[in-house]
Amino acid sequence: MKRDGLGAWLAYAGVRLACAILWVFPLDANLVTARFVGWLWWAVLPRWCPHRRARARLCAQVERTREHIRQSFGPELGPRDVDRLALRSLQQLVMMTMEAVFMPRLVSEWTWARYIQTRNFDAALRALLRGRGALLVTGHYGNWELSGYLLACWGFDVLAVMRPLPNAYMNRFLVGLRRRKGLRLVDKKGATESLEETLRDGGLVGFIADQDAGPKGMFVDFFGRPASTYKSIGLLAMSAEAPIIVGYARRTSDRFRYEVGVTRVIEPHEWRDRADPLRWITQEYTAAIEQFVREAPEQYLWMHRRWKHQPRRKVLSSES
Repeated sequence: MKRDGLGAWLAYAGVRLACAILWVFPLDANLVTARFVGWLWWAVLPRWCPHRRARARLCAQVERTREHIRQSFGPELGPRDVDRLALRSLQQLVMMTMEAVFMPRLVSEWTWARYIQTRNFDAALRALLRGRGALLVTGHYGNWELSGYLLACWGFDVLAVMRPLPNAYMNRFLVGLRRRKGLRLVDKKGATESLEETLRDGGLVGFIADQDAGPKGMFVDFFGRPASTYKSIGLLAMSAEAPIIVGYARRTSDRFRYEVGVTRVIEPHEWRDRADPLRWITQEYTAAIEQFVREAPEQYLWMHRRWKHQPRRKVLSSES
């Protein structure tokens, strides 16, 4: 439920004031500040935050980040490696948040090559240029908004599925930032008709595909554990006969520099003869997300509740 009262407006005004201050300084300087804030989040605030409930929430976020890394990599990583990845993951999130404010000012059809290099784009471009529509899939990794933003700068019709922020003023502000270069956004609730229309017109539909889908989602393997995954991506691809392009935007330095690449292009002919095409598609793009996360795990949002729901265990009973 969206909030639009005085409290929401004051929070929005505080964020706008912070953005105005940040815009005074170059982005690279702000990224140094972002890494410091990430370190505070990791090392100081969970212990010294004066507000008890906030302190407990910060502790839970840090510990969840650690635990997800431990469970995903097991004995591959020692305690120091786990802590290193957890710290960097939190810093990465703060850095990405900082960059979101600057992207409309920095990245355009004329300037994108200063900040972004592409990798493995040939097969994806062939799929994009057919004019038949495609689904763009990524995860909470690197700068997950940058790929769709870049394609919109290139002139592609991109419709991204988003979950609105609860603060109505903040939501309008962030949506406005994303739309400046032509990136269209739609609320995930009731978005089916808009998505189908975009694909019929040859446009692109973007998803962040590693969100927990609850107890009714489809459980597929992600880092060796069942992860509840939305069925809508596979169902939409099957209905529209549209390819699924799995890609990422990976940070290549502590400055605003990224590699935007493609890990997998899943074509319709690959699933047509499968016994369970929906499950195969869902597992295939989830495996592709895991592949690029493993290449730079410190850039994944390990705090995210990816494994919140697990399959129900069947209780076996025997008659006496």
